[in-house]
Amino acid sequence: MKQLILILQIAIPCLLILFILLQQRGTALGSAFGGEGGFYARRRGIERKIFWGTIILGVLFIVISLLNLII
Repeated sequence: MKQLILILQIAIPCLLILFILLQQRGTALGSAFGGEGGFYARRRGIERKIFWGTIILGVLFIVISLLNLII
């Protein structure tokens, strides 16, 4: 159990960093890969999924860290 928690404490922050870097404030996701972005109005499609994935990963990281303190 302790081994699994330690592995998750390494994997989740790596994914969290990746998701945060994929979000660029003020531009669309396409500009991260060389496209031009217009103005930033709403999150659509994959941008919305990355946004919610970032929130979920953040909560999971906090829960796993607290669980590691308890166990």
